[in-house]
Amino acid sequence: MSDVLKSFLSNRVRVLVGDITAQRVDAVVNAANSTLLGGGGVDGAIHRRGGTRILEECRKLRSERFPGGLPTGEAVLTTAGALPAKFVIHTVGPIVRAGGEASARLLAACYRNSLALATEHGLRSIAFPAISTGAYGYPRADAAPVVSSTIEYFLRESATIKEVRLVFYDSSDAQIFLDHHTFSEH
Repeated sequence: MSDVLKSFLSNRVRVLVGDITAQRVDAVVNAANSTLLGGGGVDGAIHRRGGTRILEECRKLRSERFPGGLPTGEAVLTTAGALPAKFVIHTVGPIVRAGGEASARLLAACYRNSLALATEHGLRSIAFPAISTGAYGYPRADAAPVVSSTIEYFLRESATIKEVRLVFYDSSDAQIFLDHHTFSEH
């Protein structure tokens, strides 16, 4: 694990800068596109490092359950292949077009549904990238309160998950999150 910049909720949530594909947790979350077949950014990195088993399972999910693609805000679980995590939870974040409005409801659904899926499978640790804040254009400062309030509410209702890592690739993105989060300090 990389150096923790700050922790919240009695150390159940940790904010850090690092590589999402190197996290040793029960599940890493993939900021996937709706095809589930890989792409750029986090999605491409997870597929490249995780190997072909992830892609094979994603193709099966597409053919059996999501022929039109995974809907925005939904989450599905696959193997983690060669990643140090046990599973990958794929979720599709909202796309914010130029001049468009960011959908807090859909972004919150990504985090809530990923946490619910992890709980359903008895997973105790999960690492999230900053969903939708890269190529999908969700404003980073606007995402922070949505993400932190969604995670805090979920963890207060569920004791299964012991550790949530918010993994930022860049320290400036982590700082934006820390400047705008709404986590309780205790």
